[in-house]
Amino acid sequence: MLELGGGIFLDNFEEIEPGKLIIVKKIVGNYTKNISEKLNGFKKIMVSLEGENTYKIKIEIEASEKFVAQGEKENLFFALDEALSGINNQITQ
Repeated sequence: MLELGGGIFLDNFEEIEPGKLIIVKKIVGNYTKNISEKLNGFKKIMVSLEGENTYKIKIEIEASEKFVAQGEKENLFFALDEALSGINNQITQ
């Protein structure tokens, strides 16, 4: 598990190539910054990766409430965006 600081954790991303991992970190960091500004009591975000042929991303946010969203695509970045957008939609409702 990778801990990026600021309550950001990436699980099962150790096998991702370094170039892609840098982009993942930036995407998650930007979303987390926006989410933590909107959400009272933000504690942490956990981004988990599963799958071999397709990327399955699960995101869990711990705050005053718990939020969970998932994304599954053949492209890592599209799966990540789908899951993060799902979280963002839950928070803005």
